[in-house]
Amino acid sequence: MNKFPEAAPAETSEDARWMRLALQAAHEAAARGEVPVGAVVVKDGRCIAAAGNACVGAHDPSAHAEIAALRQAARALGNYRLQGCTLYVTLEPCAMCAGAMLHARLARVVFGAADPKTGAAGSLLNLFAQPALNHQTQVTGGVLAGECAAALHGFFRPRRINAAPLRQDALRTPPARFAHLPDDPWPRHAESGLPALGGLRLSYMDEGPRDAPITWLCLHGAPAWSHLWRHMAAQWLAAGCRVIAPDLIGFGRSDKPKKESAHTLAWHRQILIEWVRQLDVRRVALALHGTAGAAGLALPAAEPQRYAALLAINTGFAPAAQASGAGQGAPARLPLSRLPRLPADEQAACEAPFPDSGHRAALRALPRLADGGHEPDLRAFWQNRWQGASLLICGMPDVFYGPAAMSALQAAVRGAPPPLPLPGAGHFSCATAGREIAQLALARLAQPAQWAKD
Repeated sequence: MNKFPEAAPAETSEDARWMRLALQAAHEAAARGEVPVGAVVVKDGRCIAAAGNACVGAHDPSAHAEIAALRQAARALGNYRLQGCTLYVTLEPCAMCAGAMLHARLARVVFGAADPKTGAAGSLLNLFAQPALNHQTQVTGGVLAGECAAALHGFFRPRRINAAPLRQDALRTPPARFAHLPDDPWPRHAESGLPALGGLRLSYMDEGPRDAPITWLCLHGAPAWSHLWRHMAAQWLAAGCRVIAPDLIGFGRSDKPKKESAHTLAWHRQILIEWVRQLDVRRVALALHGTAGAAGLALPAAEPQRYAALLAINTGFAPAAQASGAGQGAPARLPLSRLPRLPADEQAACEAPFPDSGHRAALRALPRLADGGHEPDLRAFWQNRWQGASLLICGMPDVFYGPAAMSALQAAVRGAPPPLPLPGAGHFSCATAGREIAQLALARLAQPAQWAKD
């Protein structure tokens, strides 16, 4: 918010007037993907500062709405002491913000919704009620509390990992199975409202600025899940990109139907198409690994306007047997036991979602899911209509998606360069050489001219 009214709008309560302006800042923060908290600073009946949370976009744990508003107000007054000012904030201040408010010598703090987990104005503790402090700030809570709380609830409801009840015909891996996995600090969001999901919970990672010039959409193969992309995600996020990575239904933290028959290639594709459409991402670089090719290559064909690049890593329309013409019309046989043994921590991550045979229906259905290499309309799109940039990476050795499968993919994708070999990286090259692949992708796919149009 860059412009502030000279006086509060006409409403019945002075506090409510300014809290509504703070709510406006909160909603603007939510639109940027931030937690919807907003704050304004008022002096002599005029708003001199307004801000929303910016922790995610600024990569700054201190970028709370209150801190940003205090800084703006101090600049506006030319003084870090904000005597005679009132700060309005939609959520009860935390200890960090309460301390800054006391240092600023605010006359008054007004908040909306209480915060029982971190509130430092009476919920968890009350820093403002310490008589030993050399400044006393008056605190008023509960102003438009319902509206302020509703903004938070509306933001977090689709992101809560347990937002959807578990269907009787599905299983959900216990959260403890994912504890202490290495180098994966990002929380997962949850979606269960898509028509194709039918109430199942889809877990996904979504990090980085919503207006990033590039959004990397990362789809894993079996038996991996979104954890596979962590090394690459770290590189792309550091470069200012957005990264979204779902756990396909039956994998990772997503719900797992008990029956193999629940899994069809068309169903998985429809879920992904609906999910991408709901996120409304543009300027997408589609990153695929392993068996994800069968489902993921259909996404640009469904909505080509969203996609500008393809990063194909040990993947294709089908595994090597079908890519070479063998076994056409029959499901691919992918014995996962033939995959190379990974380091202990990587192996533990792949096994974490599958504590017993009941959780492994998707793995048993894998042959049918991977048999997606013989669809003339899909191949016609990639051969004739694909207009984006492409980068093909082949970690070797790989008995499933090695040079034969990758060469077949190159021949099928318009303008694709020859696959780039990575000796020693193996099938799970995203894990074994992820940082190198991420940098190659940034150098070869993320050029400004490539992303000039939306």
